[in-house]
Amino acid sequence: MTTVSEIFDTMAYGPAPESDKPALEWIARQNGAFGLFIGGRWTKGKSDAGFDVINPATTARLARVTQAGQADVDSAVAAARKAFPAWAALSGHARARHLYALARAVQKHSRLLAVLESLDNGKSIRETRDLDIPLVARHLTHHAGWAQLAESEFAGYGPVGVVGQIVPWNFPLLMVAWKIAPALAAGSTVVLKPAEFTPLTALCLAEIAHEAGLPPGVLNVVTGDGRTGELIVNHPDIDKIAFTGSTEVGRIIRKATAGSGKKLSLELGGKSPFIVFDDADLDSVVEGVVDAIWFNQGQVCCAGSRLLVHEGIAERLVTKLRARMEKLRVGPPLDKAIDMGAIVAPVQLERIRSLVNTGVEEGATMWQPSWACPTDGYFYPPTLFTNVSPAATIAQVEIFGPVLVSMTFRTPAEAVELANNTPYGLAASVWTENINLALDVAPKIKAGVVWVNCTNLFDAASGFGGYRESGFGREGGKEGMWEYLQPIREPGGGRREVRKTTKRRDAKQLPSPDSRLPRIDRTYKLFIGGAQVRPDQGYSRKILSPSGTLLAEVAEGNRKDIRNAVEAAHVAETWAKTSGHNRGQVLYYLAENLAQRVDEFAQRVSDLTGRAVEDGRAEVDASIARLFSYAAWADKYDGAVHQTPIRGVTLAMNEPIGVIGIACPEAAPLLGFVSLVGPSVAVGNTVIAIPSEAHPLAATELYTVLDASDVPAGVINIVTGAKDALAKVLAEHDDVDAVWYFGGQAAGAEVERASAGNMKRTWVEWHPRDWQDSKDSEGREFLREATQVKNIWIPYGE
Repeated sequence: MTTVSEIFDTMAYGPAPESDKPALEWIARQNGAFGLFIGGRWTKGKSDAGFDVINPATTARLARVTQAGQADVDSAVAAARKAFPAWAALSGHARARHLYALARAVQKHSRLLAVLESLDNGKSIRETRDLDIPLVARHLTHHAGWAQLAESEFAGYGPVGVVGQIVPWNFPLLMVAWKIAPALAAGSTVVLKPAEFTPLTALCLAEIAHEAGLPPGVLNVVTGDGRTGELIVNHPDIDKIAFTGSTEVGRIIRKATAGSGKKLSLELGGKSPFIVFDDADLDSVVEGVVDAIWFNQGQVCCAGSRLLVHEGIAERLVTKLRARMEKLRVGPPLDKAIDMGAIVAPVQLERIRSLVNTGVEEGATMWQPSWACPTDGYFYPPTLFTNVSPAATIAQVEIFGPVLVSMTFRTPAEAVELANNTPYGLAASVWTENINLALDVAPKIKAGVVWVNCTNLFDAASGFGGYRESGFGREGGKEGMWEYLQPIREPGGGRREVRKTTKRRDAKQLPSPDSRLPRIDRTYKLFIGGAQVRPDQGYSRKILSPSGTLLAEVAEGNRKDIRNAVEAAHVAETWAKTSGHNRGQVLYYLAENLAQRVDEFAQRVSDLTGRAVEDGRAEVDASIARLFSYAAWADKYDGAVHQTPIRGVTLAMNEPIGVIGIACPEAAPLLGFVSLVGPSVAVGNTVIAIPSEAHPLAATELYTVLDASDVPAGVINIVTGAKDALAKVLAEHDDVDAVWYFGGQAAGAEVERASAGNMKRTWVEWHPRDWQDSKDSEGREFLREATQVKNIWIPYGE
C-alpha cells in the first residue's frame, strides 16, 4: 500500500506540511486498516471482508476499511439500544453539554478533519477548511441549544429510539453532523453508515466524540457499501431511518420500510434551476453560477445545474461565463489556491463523461475551457452546454458533476414552467433586481429551498429538504428536530407531558480560609464599559454575612455612574447587529468559564445567604444551565410570516429594545442576576444591571468571568449600591429604552411613574418567583420582554 507520505509526494508537494501531518499520523496509527467504531471503541469486523479507500486526486490507496456484515450491524444496533435508556433519561442540559463538548472538539481538530476530508473526498481544502468543518461545529453547537430547550419546546415528545443514518460521499462529514446533531439532541442513539468512498472523517469524528466524553454506544459507525446500508434499513430493532442519497435508492428504502412502523426521512436528488432575469447584475450572477455548479465539482444535491436565462441577456451572460471558466483552477485539492478538486471515484467520473457524451449526441453545444485537467487522478473540467432542449437527458437527469446546462425563456411564467419541468424539487435560485418579481416567482417554484440573488447558503437554523422526488422531511432548524421526536404516550394510549427530572449532586463542605492570617481587603469596583472603575463619589458599602461577618465592600454607585454606564451601553449597540450564533457563542463561553469556578461561587453564595454550600452549588449549576438556555435561544427566537390579506408577505421580526436597565431580585443573588441579564443580551440588548443590594458579591465576582469570556465592552455593565434609588435613576434616564425592576411594590411604582418621561417600556414585579424553576423563571416570557416586534410588509407581483 502507498504510504501516506508518498501521497503528498505524488501530489507534487514534496514533504507534507507540518499542519497536515496529524491527518497522516491518524491514518498511519490505524496501520492503514480501519475497523468499526461500536460501543465507544474500535472493533474488528466479524469477517475479513473489506475495501480500499482511494485518494481521488492521486489514485493512491489511503486505507483498508471493513465491510460490515449482519453480525456487525447487529452488534452496533445492540450497543445503541443498550445506551439508549440512559442517554434518553439525561436532562436536556446534560445532552447539550455533550454536544457542545463535541463542537469544541471539532474546532480543536479542525485542520485534521479538513485535511482528512480533502484526502478522502477530493474536494478543495479551501472548501473543507472554510465551509465544511465550521458548519459541522455550527450544527453541533446549534443542536446543543435544541437539547437544552427540548423539555420546554417539545413538551409531550420524546426521542424516537435507535436511529439508522446513511450519508453520501459529497459532504462526508457535514452530512454526518446534519444527521447526528438533531438525533443526539433529541435523545436518540445512532448507528451511522458513511459512504464507502469516504468513510474516514466519520470514523475520526466517532473517535473524537468518544474522547470528548460521549457515552459508549450513543454514536456507532459501521462501514460498508450498499449491502451494509440494506442491513441497517431492514434491521427490526431500528426505529427510524434517515437517508441522504439518490432518488433511486430512496425509493427502495421507502418500499423496504413500508408497514414497519419505522420513522423515515429522505433527502434525495435534485436538478435545481438557476433563474436569471434580464435586470439581474450579471457579474454577480457569474459568481453565483460558480458557487452553484462548480463548487465541490458539482457534486451537490442542490447544485444549480440548470441555468435558465432571459433570452435578451443570454449571449452576454454566456460570454462572461466562458471568460470566468477560463480562470477556474482545477488541480490538487490540498493546494489552497485550487477552485475545483477531483471527482470522488472512477464510477462517478465515468457517469459524468457518459452523460456529457449523451448531451452532445442529442444536439446540445458543449464548451469547456482551453486548458487541460491534470491527467493523474479523477479530474473533470467545468463544462457548459447551450442550445439544450428542456426534454434533453442532460436537462432532466442529475449529472452530479461540474456540468451546467443552459436554456432560455421569454416571460416569468415560462421561467417558472421550465423551473418546474423536472421530477425533483430540492432547491432553486432566482436572480433579479426587482423584489416584486423575485417574491412573485419564488412561491411558484416547487422546491423546498429558494434563494434570491444568492445560492448554496446553508445554516443549522434553517430547515433543508425537498418536494416531490427530492424526498421528504427536513434537516436543520426546529423542523429538523421534529424528525427525531415522537409523542410520549401512556401504556393505555393516552398522552402525558414530559416531566423534568434533575438530580442534585452531593457537595462536600468547602474549607474556609485560614483564620490565622490577616484578611486582605477587597473592595469591588463598578463594571462599566468592560473595565472595573471606581465610583464617582468614592464611597463603598460593607457587605456582611447573615452572622454579621464582613465579607467585602462594594462601590456605592450614584447618578453619574449610571450616566457613564448608559453611555458605555450605547457605545456597544453594535452588539445588536452581531449574529445570534455569535451572541450564543459568547454566552456559552461565559457558562464554560463559570463552570470552572463552581466551588468558589458556591462558597460565595453560601457565605452571602447563610444557606448550605450544597444549596449554593445548586444555584451555580442552575446559573450555568440558564446561560446555556439563552445561548441556545440566541439564534432560535425567530419571527414569523403573517398571513395578511395582501398579495405578499408580512414579516414579523423580533428586534432588541436597545439599552435595558435591570434591577435584580434579592433572592438567588447569582441565579436571579443571570436569569434577567441572560435573555436581554441573548437577543442583542445592552444592559445596566443593579445586582442584589444585600448580596451583590455573587454578581461582582462575575467581573473576571466576563473579562475572560469575550463579552464585548459595554454589553453588560454592573452598578452596585442602593437598588431602589439607582432603579429610579434608570427609569428617569431618557437614553434608557426599558427598565426591569424586581423588588418592592412601592419602589416598583416609582419606576413605572418615572418611566413616563420618555415612555420607556417597563417590567415591574414585586411578587416572588422560584428562580430555580425553569418553567417559572426562564424562556419565552423573558425573551418577549427583551424584544419588540417590527412588521415588514412586502407586496409582490407584476
